[in-house]
This record gives sequence, C-alpha cells and structure tokens, in this order.
Amino acid sequence: MGIKPLSLEEIKKMTRACRIAADTLTYLDKYVKAGITTNEIDKLANDFMMTKGAKSACLGYHGYPKYTCTSVNEVVCHGVPDDKTILKDGDIINVDVTAWIDGFFGDTSKMYMIGNVSDEAKDLVETAMMARDKGIEMITPNGFTGDIGFETNKLVTRKGYTTVKEIGGHGVGRIFHEEPFVPSFGKKGKGDRLVPFHCITVEPMVNQGTDEIIEYSIHGSSIKYYHTADGLLSAQFEHTVLVTDTGYEVLTLP
Repeated sequence: MGIKPLSLEEIKKMTRACRIAADTLTYLDKYVKAGITTNEIDKLANDFMMTKGAKSACLGYHGYPKYTCTSVNEVVCHGVPDDKTILKDGDIINVDVTAWIDGFFGDTSKMYMIGNVSDEAKDLVETAMMARDKGIEMITPNGFTGDIGFETNKLVTRKGYTTVKEIGGHGVGRIFHEEPFVPSFGKKGKGDRLVPFHCITVEPMVNQGTDEIIEYSIHGSSIKYYHTADGLLSAQFEHTVLVTDTGYEVLTLP
C-alpha cells in the first residue's frame, strides 16, 4: 500500500496534533447549545486551535470553505457551517475538527445533544459512540480493516440501525486523508492490513433508518456533503488511533 510507519519523533508530533483537536471539542462543550449558529461554532473552534499554534486542516482543503464540519440531525457528514443554521432544542450535531501543526494532522469528531433530546435520538448517539469504540477494540498490528468493519456493523445492526457504506475512516498523519480506507462494514480477515506505527481514523456513521445517502455539492469545492435519503437522523463519533506493535493507542481521547 506504500504506507510509511511513523518514527518516534513523528509519533510525538502526531500526538500533539491529536491533543489539540481533542481539546478543541472539549472547549466547545460550553458553547454548543440552543441559539448558537454553526458559523459561530466554526469560529470558536478555529480561534481555539490558533491559540494552541495549530491551523484548521479543513479550510481550503479541496476548496472547502470553513474551519470545521457541522452536521446537524439528518446531515451525515461534511455539513458546512453557516449563519442560517441555529441550533434548537432537540437537535443533535456532529462537530468534526482536524488540527494541523508541525506537519501532522489530528482528526476527531463527536456528537452534541442540544437541550431536551428524544430518547430515540439519545439511543442513536449512544450507539454511534459504542460502534466507534467497538471498531477500535478490533485493531491489531497487521490485522485487517475488515475486522473493524465487521464488528462495527454487527453492533449497529443488532441495535436496529444501519451503517453508511460509502464513507468511512482513513489513514492520517503526514497527510490528511491517505490509505487505508476504514469501512464500517466488512468481513473478518479481509480488507487492507493495518500497519504498525501508522494512524487511522475510526468513524462509523450510524443512520436511524436506511443506509442510503444523498450527495450534495458545496459551492467552490470538490468536497461533497451528505444527507440521509429518508430524512431520519444520523450520528457519528471519530477518533484518531495509532496502531502499535502490540495493539493500539487512541490519540484523540478528551
């Protein structure tokens, strides 16, 4: 696959980038509430990353116009912050941040539940977190991406939900998005091998209804954003994980 493992010094740099990304989401905790716009969230995230010496990797990436992705309710991923989207009681939102510093990318996202969220929405959000964590548990050095996807999909379907198939996790480190593709479905022992001392993201997107999604264009960008085809809710959590020679280390823990 042409994947180059990270050196010890590079792992330290990668860990720093991931720490800033994780701390950004924690910083947002007190702000992501009813009445805030997604544009305001975007600016807050960028301001925090800048105070830590990092830059947003999203801004300008293939023409993407914002610092973060803010995906509300039925938006699966890559939702674009704006002044029109004002969070209201009962909403769920995924905020996805990637901090770039000293040549390395730290990528993470999490869900926020706004005010009085329905029990159905809470269960979906909880399942998405469980799915991410179950996928991470399957990481082994020289294991397979299919091991991650198989267990992720099994957990999600047993809960009555579906996983998005077209989009998933990816390699990350010196490059924002690189090999391998990390799906949220698959077969054990299949897919790409996991290379020790290389980082991947695990980020299953879990839909309340159908796994079908609709693609929309973003003005001036080749990046697309996605909605659930049936208009039902979607939820996602993401960690950057270092594959080690004995297992794994989650680099974006809060």
